Amino acid sequence: MKLTFLGTGTSQGVPVIGCRCEVCTSEDWRDRRLRTSALVETRGVRIVIDAGPDFRYQMLRTGVRHLDAILLTHEHKDHIGGLDDVRAFNFVDYPPTVHKVHIWAAPRALKAVRKDFDYAFAQDKYRGVPEIELHEIDTSRPFRIGEVEIVPVSGHHSERFEVTGFRFGPLAYLTDFKTIEESEVEKLIGTQTLVVNALRFAPHPSHFNLAEALSLIRRIGPREAYITHMSHELGLHAATDALLPPGVHLAYDMLEIEIND
Repeated sequence: MKLTFLGTGTSQGVPVIGCRCEVCTSEDWRDRRLRTSALVETRGVRIVIDAGPDFRYQMLRTGVRHLDAILLTHEHKDHIGGLDDVRAFNFVDYPPTVHKVHIWAAPRALKAVRKDFDYAFAQDKYRGVPEIELHEIDTSRPFRIGEVEIVPVSGHHSERFEVTGFRFGPLAYLTDFKTIEESEVEKLIGTQTLVVNALRFAPHPSHFNLAEALSLIRRIGPREAYITHMSHELGLHAATDALLPPGVHLAYDMLEIEIND
């Protein structure tokens, strides 16, 4: 199994427009964070998690020509805003073949996709619109894409918004979590590699801060853990990464990890 971090930043990305802080002006390429997304490749299946506004560029720099699925964690724009660009995958072998892109998400996120990209689902479509097939996830049970079993992990982004994480055997990926019930934590026990969000050092009303992320990591006990969805308020990569406990790392864009499946 291979995990590639396509983006590790927050909804504004890093650098933030107009900001002159030490992170946003850093010359360390690890401090340049596109909107959070990841690529999971295992058992002949290629899956992207979230497709935000940087999706096109993220796909270009991986060189990927085919996706088996896109999983959406929730409906916020930094996670679905790039879905129009899936049409490139539709037509990569055209003519003669048109490849539909399969999108999996919980009902609320699918509703937002239908609303925001209504032209892709119109009866009388105009030429070149994305060819998308939606699949509703029941977050209470596992589902399969090809030979890969995926376990949904539910949490809350805030009191108003639910968010879905995903476990792929030894790997679990959580982003935009603020709270998680103990029954959902149980789904993560035995994970070898855990990815979890941490926005900044200070508390935040709708995202884990670093202390909350580290607390969850201790509860789950993975061999390795990686922090994602980081704002410029989490500091310079080199400085903050040096503060973390053994086995915990700040992720960075285009970091690739091999995981025994």
